[in-house]
Amino acid sequence: MEAPASGASDATHLALTFENNRLASELFGQFDQNLALIEQKLKVDARSRGNTVSLRGEEIATNQARRALDHLYDRLLKGASVETSDVEGAIRMALAADDQLVLPTLERKGKLALAQISTRKKTIMARTPTQDAYIRAMERAELVFGTGPAGTGKTYLAVAYAAQLLERGSVERIILSRPAVEAGERLGFLPGDMKEKVDPYLRPLYDALYDMIPGDKVERAITAGVIEIAPLAFMRGRTLANAAVILDEAQNTTQMQMKMFLTRLGENSRMIITGDPTQVDLPRGVTSGLVEALSVLDGVEGVVTCRFREVDVVRHPLVQRIVEAYGRKEHPKADPGS
Repeated sequence: MEAPASGASDATHLALTFENNRLASELFGQFDQNLALIEQKLKVDARSRGNTVSLRGEEIATNQARRALDHLYDRLLKGASVETSDVEGAIRMALAADDQLVLPTLERKGKLALAQISTRKKTIMARTPTQDAYIRAMERAELVFGTGPAGTGKTYLAVAYAAQLLERGSVERIILSRPAVEAGERLGFLPGDMKEKVDPYLRPLYDALYDMIPGDKVERAITAGVIEIAPLAFMRGRTLANAAVILDEAQNTTQMQMKMFLTRLGENSRMIITGDPTQVDLPRGVTSGLVEALSVLDGVEGVVTCRFREVDVVRHPLVQRIVEAYGRKEHPKADPGS
C-alpha cells in the first residue's frame, strides 16, 4: 500500500508530495485542470512541480484543498479514476466539513470519509453531503425517502444500492416501480404488449441498472424475475419479501396508491422512495401521496427522509443553475417592502 501525501505547512502554505508520479499526474489532471478547478472553487493558488503541489491561501481554504486532494489520491490508489465530477464532489465535501454540517462521515481535521456503493461493474462515492447521508440512511433504515430536484442522484443511488444488495446476497431480487403518469405530454395510444407500453415510463430505471450491472446479466435477471420492473398498478395485493424495492417519481402517486405501496413491504426487505414534491403531474386538486406520506411518517421509527436541494445537483453545472433559476421563479422571496 502506498503512503498518502506527506505535507509541511504554515498558516497559509501547504506543500503536498504524492509518492506515485503517475498517479500524481492523474490527480492534477491534464494541463493541471483538476488543480485549476480547486483553485477556482476554493480560492487558493495551486502549483504543481513533478509529484508535488504547493497550495497557498487562507488557512481554512488550503486545508480544504488538502483534504480534497488526499481523498482523490486515495481513490486513485484503489484503482478508481478521477473525473471532473469527482473533483467537484471532493470539493463539496471538504467545504461541508468546515461548514460544520452534522454528518458523522466527515472527519473535521482529517481525511474525508465518503460513503460509497460498490458493484462489480462500478464504485460510486458520494459527491455531496446529502448524497453521503442518503447512502448511509439506506444502509441503516428499512424505509428511506429521497426527495428533491432532478439531477441530485436520488434514483441513481437507490438503484445502485439495490444492485449492491443483490450482488452481496442480502436480498433475492430487485423490484423497481414508477406510476405511469404523463409528465405534461399526451402520449395517446401506445402499440405493443404491456411491457412495450410501460417501458417508456421506466426507462430511467433501466439506464441506472445497466450502469451498475453488465447488460447480459441484467437481461438474464429480468427474464428470471430476479429483477422486476413494473408500473405501480402491478404492486397491488403483493407482499414484497427479501427484496430491494424502489418507487421512483413517487410525487405522482395518489394518497391511496402510496399507502398501498408502503404496505407491500415484507420481511428482510428495503424500500426506497424517490420523488420531487414540487413536480407533481397529477390532475389539479389531487393530493400527492408522497407529500402526504412525508407528513404522516415524520418521526416514525425505521423511516428516514433525505431532502436534496438545488446545491446537490451533480449533473452539468449549467443544469444546477437552471434548477436554481426555476426555483427562484417558483418560490420568489417576499418583497421586503410589503
